[in-house]
Amino acid sequence: MRIKLCKKLSLLVIALGFSCVAIAQQEPQFSQYMFNRMSYNPGYAGSSGSICATAMYRNQWMGLKLDAPTGGSEAGSTPTDYLFTFDMPVRFLHGGLGLTVVKDEIGYHDNIDVALDYAFRMFWGEGNLSAGAELAMRNDNFDLSSLHGNDGSDPLTNGRAESDMLIDAGVGLYYQVPGKYYLGLSVKNLLASHSDVNNYSNVRTLYAMGGYDYTPSSAPSIRIKPSFLIKAANFSVFQADLSCLLDYQNAFWTGLGYRVQDALYVMAGVHFKKFRIGASYDFTTSALGGPFKGGRSFGSLELYLRFCFKPSIPKKPDTRYRNTIWLE
Repeated sequence: MRIKLCKKLSLLVIALGFSCVAIAQQEPQFSQYMFNRMSYNPGYAGSSGSICATAMYRNQWMGLKLDAPTGGSEAGSTPTDYLFTFDMPVRFLHGGLGLTVVKDEIGYHDNIDVALDYAFRMFWGEGNLSAGAELAMRNDNFDLSSLHGNDGSDPLTNGRAESDMLIDAGVGLYYQVPGKYYLGLSVKNLLASHSDVNNYSNVRTLYAMGGYDYTPSSAPSIRIKPSFLIKAANFSVFQADLSCLLDYQNAFWTGLGYRVQDALYVMAGVHFKKFRIGASYDFTTSALGGPFKGGRSFGSLELYLRFCFKPSIPKKPDTRYRNTIWLE
């Protein structure tokens, strides 16, 4: 869903190009999406029953060089994403709370998203159903001071850096049967907030996700975990991820995934005590590069770290005392 980067960028093309990035693709993509469900769906908050913190780093289209405009020394970075999430169940709220922080950088444009989530959860059928709501804040930055005109002096840039804050919202439904399967449907940037400062609008994005956990009877130490993630920006630009993990004794896993018309990726990780550590590598299949297309990118790297624990809540001492009285 990210636009193709032109081989040679003039100042005007860069400005228009990053404007298109802001409109066409805002939500960062992650290959290890199955470990990062809360950033897509507020209804996930607290669903694991544990207090969890997750961190991810993604360097997309490594090796792809952006040509600097005339007079400039560098053209900025290819997409780089940093993510942190925290969520926990809260019994008296009948659900869970969550926090998501994402920093997304591409070229001279970057934004920081902070989202606060609440999910109300109830038992339904074999599993539990939750309805989530999200309050999101986006700090959008465009560093015009790094752009240069042909003669080094453009009144449109003039050494400025523009920044604006947008407030938005999201909603989601999430259903799970623990140890068997999960399904989720959500909408982010529901208000499609607009910035007059940066001429920038949030894009409503629909997410549909699901996954299944299967243990073969002939190999009880192995779990097969297929999953999918479908994204629709403005309900018109679609992208789909399909993947499958093979987990051995809940100790380590490996798997493959495919992002339609974009990348084929491999994943692997280990489970060490209360930590999960993983990595993925994308082989770019689009015209941007990779071994399949002969382009300038040689793939994307993603790292994943997760820590979860269940708080130990001591039982209340029994305050009832029995005093047996014999009556004769």
